Amino acid sequence: MKKILPIITFCWLSASLAAQDTITISLNEAISRSISNSVDAVVARNQFKSSYWGYRTYRAELLPEVNISTTLPYYSKSYNAFQNSDGTYTYVSNDYSRIDGGLSVTQNIPLTGGTISVESSFQRLQQYGSDGSTRYMGIPASITLEQPILGFNRVKWLQRIEPVKYKEAKQKLVANMEEVANTGVTYYFDLLLGRINMEIAQQNLKNSEKLYTIAEAKRKIGQISENDLLQLRVSLLNAESYLTDAQSSLNLRMFRLRSYLGYGEDIVLKPYIPESLATEIPVLTYADVLSMARQNNSFTQNVQRRMLEASRDVSQAKADRWNAKLFVSFGMSGQEDTFNQAFNSNNWRNNQVVNIGVKIPILDWGKGKGKVKIAEANREVENSKIEKEQTDFNQDIFLRVQNFNNQSKQLELAKATDEIAQQRYNTSIEAFVLGKIDVLNLNDSQSSKDQARRNYIEQMFLLWSYYYQIRSLTLYDFINKKELSVDYENLLN
Repeated sequence: MKKILPIITFCWLSASLAAQDTITISLNEAISRSISNSVDAVVARNQFKSSYWGYRTYRAELLPEVNISTTLPYYSKSYNAFQNSDGTYTYVSNDYSRIDGGLSVTQNIPLTGGTISVESSFQRLQQYGSDGSTRYMGIPASITLEQPILGFNRVKWLQRIEPVKYKEAKQKLVANMEEVANTGVTYYFDLLLGRINMEIAQQNLKNSEKLYTIAEAKRKIGQISENDLLQLRVSLLNAESYLTDAQSSLNLRMFRLRSYLGYGEDIVLKPYIPESLATEIPVLTYADVLSMARQNNSFTQNVQRRMLEASRDVSQAKADRWNAKLFVSFGMSGQEDTFNQAFNSNNWRNNQVVNIGVKIPILDWGKGKGKVKIAEANREVENSKIEKEQTDFNQDIFLRVQNFNNQSKQLELAKATDEIAQQRYNTSIEAFVLGKIDVLNLNDSQSSKDQARRNYIEQMFLLWSYYYQIRSLTLYDFINKKELSVDYENLLN
């Protein structure tokens, strides 16, 4: 009964899987679906969209901003104190309504950090009561210039930082998609290895049952010892246990890949061993890969952005020590009883404002200087971090290139070992039946065969994984000799 129970369990699980839809999936299909359907891919695309709209917001700051303002209407009725000529006070009624509106156009000046604006506005004031009247005031046009003196030029720094930041986001999106593909490769080979383990467990159980039956017959005629028979019994029990474990592991691996690729729970994915990575696997050089990585990897833009941001913080800390601003406004205004008269050029009057504000700290106990020193120290810290990260980046590329170049040979050796181990196991079974080898040698050949098969799949996975890691670093396909890219327009639409 103990022997039959695992078989019944396996048959039940197999029948359950058979009731589901089975899809045979290739590695390339898994990679393509990972990029299009996985949660990681969706997150990467949304992160890029956020960066894109941040860049669009920066670009909008360089364009004129048009604003309209209006009050429709404002009404007030109150009593206010009024001093008479003899010094006494009385309260007078103030009952009026006001309607006003304006249109303004404001433009940042990146070169100087100031702003210039042009505005046109009007106001209608109606007073109620026995002496009520209606007056109009119009400002056909006024020009205002607001200019910081020795101040921080925010727009100028935006012009230097934001394009670098956006380029970094574009390159990071491509790299993220390659990382998504590599994750898909990992889950695919994980499921493939689970299926190989399942096939190994099924075949081993079948062989163990066959060999145990033969051993029982040989024991009856005294051709093998009781100890060998017991060892085969243990092997049979272990084979039954491995089959149950392999089925559970396969289900878990199936769930991971199925979830990552966006398939439903009623789908059974059946991967198969992929073809070679390429008919001719290129041998990469560290210098070429490093040059391509420096050109395309978002790390280069990340370094440039961080250095610019650190320099910006120093510039802002220095500018904050002095606070001086020039404000100049000039325009024409008219005040009359009718709207048309208020905007008649014959009734215009000058409307001028000049304001220069200066705030200079006389004694701040070194607070302003301290902020500058902190910003400068932070810049030095950032530069030190960047130098270390660049060294680590170069070392990482060197190791990945070395691993990739060695892996094709490792895969070739693993394939040859797998074929030899399978032949040895088949020969060992025949030799055991003929009584030429004992159980220990038979078990050893089986273990070697199983390990060689798993190692072959693992070495194949490493070759694919190393390749996609290098693609992610360089944004370049060294097999097809082309740069990697994303259809940004289609993504944003």
